[in-house]
Formats: sequence, structure tokens, C-alpha cells
Amino acid sequence: MGYRVVVAGATGNVGREMLNILDERQFPVDEIAALASRRSLGTEVSFGDKTLKTQDIDTFDFSGWDFALFAIGSDATKKYAPIAAKAGCVVIDNSSLYRYDPDVPLIVPEVNAHAIHDYSKKNIIANPNCSTAQMVVALKPLHDRAKIKRVVVSTYQSVSGSGKAAIDELWDQTKAVYNPTDNYERKVYPKDIAFNVIPHIDVFLEDGSTKEEWKMVAETKKIVDPSIKVTATCVRVPVFVGHSEAINIEFEDFLDEDEARDILREAPGIMVIDKREDGGYVTPKECVGDFATFISRIRQDSTVENGLNLWCVSDNLRKGAALNAVQIAEVLGREVLKKG
Repeated sequence: MGYRVVVAGATGNVGREMLNILDERQFPVDEIAALASRRSLGTEVSFGDKTLKTQDIDTFDFSGWDFALFAIGSDATKKYAPIAAKAGCVVIDNSSLYRYDPDVPLIVPEVNAHAIHDYSKKNIIANPNCSTAQMVVALKPLHDRAKIKRVVVSTYQSVSGSGKAAIDELWDQTKAVYNPTDNYERKVYPKDIAFNVIPHIDVFLEDGSTKEEWKMVAETKKIVDPSIKVTATCVRVPVFVGHSEAINIEFEDFLDEDEARDILREAPGIMVIDKREDGGYVTPKECVGDFATFISRIRQDSTVENGLNLWCVSDNLRKGAALNAVQIAEVLGREVLKKG
């Protein structure tokens, strides 16, 4: 026996990836419903070799459904998640709405799957921010061995993290560089993104950091260990899909780079590609469509007593969003609901 699964926001980038990944991983689905807003009602989306017509989330009855994977943003989630949860359908939410709620577990299955059992307090489980998800997959096995004191991370985040409109904006601006007669209107970013980098993701906070940077700090503490100090600089780059991160880690105990490499090779969800030669590392373009978080450039940091540097790359629409949500559903099904 399988599950009755809902994908809310099925016409968006993340929602479509959720449908793809449910099929690719052969999630035990007995019945599936694709939901969207009324303006997208009847839009067709693919699930394996099937074509689904979207249903109106506003009138959908969540009773009798096992999971609802939400990719609809915080405002809509605030309205519909409590309705689904009250109907007995477990909500796995990709927005930021519930991530910092103490009664809602924030889960990366490779890192803190044990915390999933707390879902019953609200019948909701939160998916972390895309930049946090890939980083904590890399941090956790190293933290278990040598205990992390401090993390300094600089991100290089693709435009797909801002949605389809941002992908279109990068494409239109790129074309305009080669065809000056092509006009474009900047709608998503405050400055041009084509052939540029923008050190600004989400809104600015009082201390000068951005909300994206704050998320990486708060979420790492909730998922891995509240004692870890994190400082982040988050940058948008002209890449369509795939987030990259340069991570500097300071440990309480010494950790040799060779041992770190071996630990990461054995860790779940990680692929180590680390050759000290031209091309012996992974770039965001190469990670697109893959399930893994890729680690390269592992090396000692000689400027601190117990320091390590590494390069971390992942498909943000997958591990940073859709894949992680499906993995949460897999763990919940395997350990709690136990149908599949």
C-alpha cells in the first residue's frame, strides 16, 4: 500500500521538481493531486508518464491525504497549511514560515532525521533554506568527529532561487548585452544580474546583514548545534541553477584534511570530487539534475589552529528544496506512517 500525496504549487519550478523527484525515486504513490492557485487552474503538469491537471487549492479537501508538499510561498502557506494539517494531512513546507517555530521540526534527513517525530505537535515539518540545506549536509559528519566552533561561509547563489521571473531576467539581460536593441525591464533584482554579482539576497536587517544570511545562521543552529557560530555573506551570481559555497570551518579539535576527505566520502548525500588538478572540482553547471551535494577543494586553513576550507555545490531546486522535501516524506513514511 502506498500514499496519497498532494503537491501544492505544482506549476512552479520547485513544485515541478517535486513531481519529478517523487517519480524518479519511485516514491510509493497510490494517488497524487497537483494543486495551484485559481489562475493556474487546469494547467497540465507531468508526473512520470502521467499528465495531471491542477486543482484549485482554495477548494481542495485535504481529508484522507497522507502528505502535502508545499511550494507556494509563506503568505499562501500561512492560509492553507493549517487547513491541511487540521484535516490530518502532514504538511512538508518549503517556505520560511515555520522554520523558526519551536514546535515545528526543521529537517535535513542526512543530518537530523531523528527530530522528525516532533511533527505531531502541529502536523507540519519545515524544509530549510536552500543555501543552508547543502551546507549542513557537509558540516554534520565533520562536526560529529571534531566539533565545529565557527563557520564563515560565502555563497554564490543561482537566480533560480528567486523563481522563474529571475531566470527570465538573467536570460533577457544576457541577450541584451549581445543585441543592444533588445530592451528589458529590471523587475527582480535591484541591479543587473547578467555578467555581474549582487551581494544582496532578501531584505536588509538592522545590523547590516541580509535575511538570507540570517537564515543560514539561525537554521544551522537549529538543525546541527546551537553552539556553532556562523557568519555568512550571500551573493547572487549569473548562474541559472546550482548554488555554490566557499566554507571555512574552525573546529575545537584538529582535523586533518585527509581524514576530513575520508569522512565526507562515507557521509550520506555527499559526493567528494577533489583532485588537485585542472578541472578536479565540481561547478554548479555540473551538479544540475543530481541528487548529491558535491564537495571539492578540501584543504587545511593554516591561519587558525584547527581550520579547514572546502567548496560545496548542489542543485538548489533539488537538495535545496524539492529533493529534501521528498526525503522528509520518505523518512516519515518509513519511520512513522509505515505504509510503503
